[in-house]
Amino acid sequence: MPELPLLQLKDVAWCKTKGQPTFTNVHLTLNEGEVLILQGKSGCGKSTLLKCISHLNVYEGEVLYRGQTPQSYGVPYFRTQVAYVPQRASLLSGSPRDFLTAVSSFAAQHAVCPTAALDLADTWGVPRELWDRPWASLSGGEAQRVVLAIAVGACSAEVLLLDEPTSALDGESTTAIEKHLVSAVRDPEAKLKAVIWVTHSPEQGQRVGTRFLRVTAGGVQEVHPDSGV
Repeated sequence: MPELPLLQLKDVAWCKTKGQPTFTNVHLTLNEGEVLILQGKSGCGKSTLLKCISHLNVYEGEVLYRGQTPQSYGVPYFRTQVAYVPQRASLLSGSPRDFLTAVSSFAAQHAVCPTAALDLADTWGVPRELWDRPWASLSGGEAQRVVLAIAVGACSAEVLLLDEPTSALDGESTTAIEKHLVSAVRDPEAKLKAVIWVTHSPEQGQRVGTRFLRVTAGGVQEVHPDSGV
């Protein structure tokens, strides 16, 4: 039998208000080893589509992970395997270390390794003392690196849904994160198997992407990487 796609969307649609769809007819297949770049104008629904995939938005149609629905796994477990990383971390109470401890305590996150997140953040230039500061005191770039370190280093996701994950970072930090994620996806021994990545930077898309889809109200369309975002 042919191997099932890692992730599959069938006729997915989302309406902001009844009768006014943001997008419809989204069909998408994601296979192991792919970094799929989502392109499209601001407001076209790229972030909303990631939230639909991660079961944070109520949508029409079907999302399948290795051939099964999120409900068949249990949505909490599904979200550990298909993990959404927002552009801006929520201003949670407490510190990043508190958040990491809380994530580690969830039954669905049985594979969490807190030390791995700290070690990965070290390589991205995140000082250890940052983990004990209140979230609200972190800069946008600091928060992005910490959240990514938790998502990539500590968790067990096979698919990452990244919403402009480096938008607040300098060039050096961006390069380090791009290289790490691309290397992980290409490594057959790594847990991470594929990424769906929203970026408004055509240059970044070309550096990391293997496939490119444009989001419109009518669905998604495969495009050439030089067609812009």
